[in-house]
Amino acid sequence: VQLVESGGGSVQAGGSLRLSCAASGYAYSSYCMGWFRQAPGKERDGVAAIDSDGSTSYADFVKGRFTIARDNAKNTLYLQLDSLQTGDTAMYYCVKDVSGGPTAYWGRGTQVTVS
Repeated sequence: VQLVESGGGSVQAGGSLRLSCAASGYAYSSYCMGWFRQAPGKERDGVAAIDSDGSTSYADFVKGRFTIARDNAKNTLYLQLDSLQTGDTAMYYCVKDVSGGPTAYWGRGTQVTVS
């Protein structure tokens, strides 16, 4: 299994970024995928998830600002981040199987910095 995130960077408050996660080594379309984030000195938080049937869920703190999507033909997960706030600064991780069970797997993360 391999999950490789990209698209992070530095942006001013109010700006946008699009994160991508290229997945390989497993039946991508069969699994619920998600994004988590962790800021320095803070707990890791779930941000958004998308199930194999395309249904989505979001943390309250990103509703209306972030959009999760998946392309099963490209084995790629996306997170569109709009109206970014300084509090969104964190390392963002792509996760296979957000339930945290034995098939769960985490990418190495991509840094998002909002100033």
